[in-house]
Amino acid sequence: MKKYLIILAVALAAACCPKPVQSLERAEASPELQAAYAEFIDSVKASFTTPIDWMKVVNLHSIMILKDGKIVEEQYFGDWTADKPHAMFSVSKTFTSIAVGLVINEGKLSLSDKVADFFPDKQVEGNPCNATVEDLLMMAGGHDVDPTMQVLEVDRSKGISRIKEGAEIADVFFSHPFVHEPGELFVYNSVGTYVLSAIVTKLTGESVLDYLTPRLFEPLGIEKPSWEADKYGVSAGGWGLSLKTEDMAKVGQLLLQKGKWGRKQLIPADWVEAMSAKHIDCGPAGVRIEDAPLVCGISDDVNDWRQGYCYQMWRCTHGGFRADGAGGQYIMVLPDKNAVIIMTSWTGNLQHQLDLIWSLIYPKL
Repeated sequence: MKKYLIILAVALAAACCPKPVQSLERAEASPELQAAYAEFIDSVKASFTTPIDWMKVVNLHSIMILKDGKIVEEQYFGDWTADKPHAMFSVSKTFTSIAVGLVINEGKLSLSDKVADFFPDKQVEGNPCNATVEDLLMMAGGHDVDPTMQVLEVDRSKGISRIKEGAEIADVFFSHPFVHEPGELFVYNSVGTYVLSAIVTKLTGESVLDYLTPRLFEPLGIEKPSWEADKYGVSAGGWGLSLKTEDMAKVGQLLLQKGKWGRKQLIPADWVEAMSAKHIDCGPAGVRIEDAPLVCGISDDVNDWRQGYCYQMWRCTHGGFRADGAGGQYIMVLPDKNAVIIMTSWTGNLQHQLDLIWSLIYPKL
């Protein structure tokens, strides 16, 4: 009897103790990558000290490089540390896409479902929304411009945005004029991603944050992150998630492994393939496609915002794909190199930041 009591006590103690946070393995980078990384860091530092165009300043907060599933480079700058979560901005969209894929896999949703059917009380006479779930995933819901700023308060000096008090985000989405045929024209639209988040909540009874916690965050050893929600408890979807750098790396590695983590298939492999494939021609957020070459000042073949939009992710100039957030938040997945690159920052010229990766780091991976 005493033996069984001891076993029971041990089991209860184990159940009450929190699981240790799983960390990625570390390894030493190749000499070639070490040299390239040092040159990259020198270029970042030089952007602050050399009298060049301020738009080439790379204000890096953290960087992490994974090769063959192991961390080979990791560094934090200023007040940023490994245990400090960073605002993801539009990297949040990729997590909403993952949630949508999981709900589809459960048979509760399909790409062809009409968005309006989930919001019968939000329809505006004379302004029908004919977009499907897939249209919103690829930023082609039919709006001519993004109405997101109607629902946000932004402090650009601090890199902070938050939902306006009392904002009715779904109302803003459905009342904004639908000008284009759904699926035809890419128009970056963060409130469209909020609507996807709201659909997940309607179908599961949980916010995207709560829905993903047992399905994604906990299996990856990610302590439940924070995600801004509206007054109804709906995760913002297109923004508002905060993560640590290594948490971002785990998700990048998961996507590189086509959704498999150890022996568990956390995300269906076909959904990872779908969400990382090009579905529509695109341009930078807030820039009309026809104006992109003029506004960006560079040719399309070297513009990382012209390689194609996926399902809430972007294709890259050198192959691969990325989750991408304002100011330079990146989860870059590079299958041809079996590598993942994570960056957090607050940078003006995002293309310059990526160009340093392509010219210095990428060839040595």
